[in-house]
Amino acid sequence: MFAKNMGQTDRIIRAVIGVVALIAFFSVSGSWAWLLLVVAVLMLATSAMGSCPPYALLGISTCPRK
Repeated sequence: MFAKNMGQTDRIIRAVIGVVALIAFFSVSGSWAWLLLVVAVLMLATSAMGSCPPYALLGISTCPRK
């Protein structure tokens, strides 16, 4: 679907941020909780796919060169 444009370090950092945001989602209430849930889902999804659509639009890639 999307070309991979994220390196291993980028994916790990996004996964950690996603997990932390997900934990924080269960710790707070109100609109902040929903914002944290959106951040968690986006970070975990891009980490799992290895592709970041904004990176593709801006021509950024953290993948090692082949």
